Amino acid sequence: MNSEFLAILEYWEREKGINKDVLVKAVEEALLSAAKKAVGPARELRCAIDPKTGDIRAFAKLVVSDKVASKHDQISLFDARRLKSDAQLGDEIEVEVTPANFGRIASQNAKQALMQHIRRAEKELIYSEFKDRTGDIVSGTVRRFERSDVTVDLGKFEALLPNRERVPTEEYQIGERIRCYVKAVEQSPHGPEIILSRADPQFVVKLFQLEVSSSTTRRWTSSAGTRTSNFT
Repeated sequence: MNSEFLAILEYWEREKGINKDVLVKAVEEALLSAAKKAVGPARELRCAIDPKTGDIRAFAKLVVSDKVASKHDQISLFDARRLKSDAQLGDEIEVEVTPANFGRIASQNAKQALMQHIRRAEKELIYSEFKDRTGDIVSGTVRRFERSDVTVDLGKFEALLPNRERVPTEEYQIGERIRCYVKAVEQSPHGPEIILSRADPQFVVKLFQLEVSSSTTRRWTSSAGTRTSNFT
């Protein structure tokens, strides 16, 4: 699970721009419930994920005591000095309390918490990046079909080209690159959703504007190059 867990974190940081440290923190917080069930009511329990190895460990702060009445709250002076040579009665010492087989239990909780956080973070990124891009032309790759709707991969995000926004005579192939008009960013039951169109009249207008702008730039560059050549 460790290498798999780290690979998931690195993928979402690289491909989706979701900070790995943020994801690690979210998972560590979620792991507390699993740790409390496995360890018991340990004092100031926390979980930590080693960012290099992916190892999941549990720690508790125990009070150094002459007599240990509760192993969840206290540690003997003898055991404390094995961990910290200058430990004194009344000191607080953080002790690893990772139970056997905790990694398997924790991994299940970690994966569930991770995917929940990723879904929330991705929805927030979709809204923040596309809320002001309605009316833009974007390029993407046809990823899959759901009935007659098309899911388009825009790189960091996926968008929906609904059947109602398709040109009836057009057929698409998975992996095909297409350009679309960002018609809206709608709030669906699953969060923000980017709605694309190739049938909206504004799509043709925008494409025409882009072509005119591109042609003007090419003519200006060509003309400038000619004038420079004549001058020299």
